Amino acid sequence: MRAREYDEDRFDRMRRIGWLDVGRLRASRCLVAGAGALGNEAVKCLALAGVGRIDVADDDSVAMSNLSRCALFREGDVGRGKAEALASRASEAFPWAEVAPIESRVQDIADWGYGAVLGCLDNVSARLCANSCAACAGVPYVDGATDGLRGKVQVYLPGGPCIECAMNDSHLRIADARFSCAGGGVPFAPKAAAEITTTSVVAAMQAREAMKILSGRRDLCVRGVSYYDGEAGTMETLGLQISRGCPNH
Repeated sequence: MRAREYDEDRFDRMRRIGWLDVGRLRASRCLVAGAGALGNEAVKCLALAGVGRIDVADDDSVAMSNLSRCALFREGDVGRGKAEALASRASEAFPWAEVAPIESRVQDIADWGYGAVLGCLDNVSARLCANSCAACAGVPYVDGATDGLRGKVQVYLPGGPCIECAMNDSHLRIADARFSCAGGGVPFAPKAAAEITTTSVVAAMQAREAMKILSGRRDLCVRGVSYYDGEAGTMETLGLQISRGCPNH
């Protein structure tokens, strides 16, 4: 090997992580449900990691307020469909990755044949749908959420506790409310605080868990719900059990 030949391999440093299987990532197909702030960061991380096919689903459109925390959107994308804009910008930035838009609600997706699904959604109803569809299809689901400087990540692995197992009555009461940026004929909750550093941390955690799954190392995945507090600089993971009343079990 000639000097520094290893630097000509885009994924050389990743190959140095024992459990990470670059070949399996290249052969994998992922769904990122939600093309807003979390979706931008998740797609960026998955594409840079070499995931072969990334589908992005969203029926919302880009608003000016997205631009402070969506690395791939540009001012010219305002008013454009988020899924189409994100897929297009990601394809420009990462030409080795195949990124395709699905311009529809999660509830209308028929094909769930993915290696992993990442939930980057803005409402409980869509989360419940993605969780249930993934559970029915036997597909791992990695859910992420943020609220200002706080966020959380939960991994559903087939046979284990799912997103709905961790929900309570207060979640269900706001199931149809959205923290969306640009209309859509649904009830809206008050705008939630958001900023880029928390979004980056949570989406990176989601992408890392997906990389474990796609590399065949589900044994390394987070068990329970991981909570991140950016203001306090803390993180903790709480255990979770299957709920007897969960319809997915």
